[in-house]
Amino acid sequence: MNVSLDGFVGRNDGDVEWIFPSIDEELQEWLADMLGQAGAHVMGRVTYGDMAAHWPSSDEPYAAPMNDIPKIVFSRTLTEATWPQTTVLSGDLATEVARLKAEDGDELLAHGGAGFARALISRDLVDEYRLIIHPVALGSGLPLFTTATDLRLVSSEPFPGGAMAVTYAPAGTPHAPARTPDPARTPGAAEG
Repeated sequence: MNVSLDGFVGRNDGDVEWIFPSIDEELQEWLADMLGQAGAHVMGRVTYGDMAAHWPSSDEPYAAPMNDIPKIVFSRTLTEATWPQTTVLSGDLATEVARLKAEDGDELLAHGGAGFARALISRDLVDEYRLIIHPVALGSGLPLFTTATDLRLVSSEPFPGGAMAVTYAPAGTPHAPARTPDPARTPGAAEG
């Protein structure tokens, strides 16, 4: 999830244009790799609407993993999905996520928006926070966290455009990184 230095995932009106200046080629590769490792993309109805309108006709680097990997949408109002490989779930969020986590397969990758992310966080359903922190402070906006949340750093990777990919786990939980960083893109990894 994209986050400003001061912890917002969007401006008050939902605008996220502020993320794009710091997305460089290395970050694009990192994101495409991360998206491609998902067993399913999980999202709320609003984000689904935005993505379903964009990705099916896109030729951007992220289009293949977004279109080819199954999507799961949580919604009380959406009854049918037009984006191929999409399942709509309307049951209790905690129950449905627990069921999905118990299934065999690759990891679930949750996308925003802010409300859906906060719903997952408030129910302790997040095993790992993969955040792209952009070098911009918004001053106000849509926060990712609305209560104090202790986290433990699992990994971090800076990018030339100024953004940093960080992975956190809830503090106090044993956790191994879900993905092994590519040594060719990890600063200092090739040094003796």
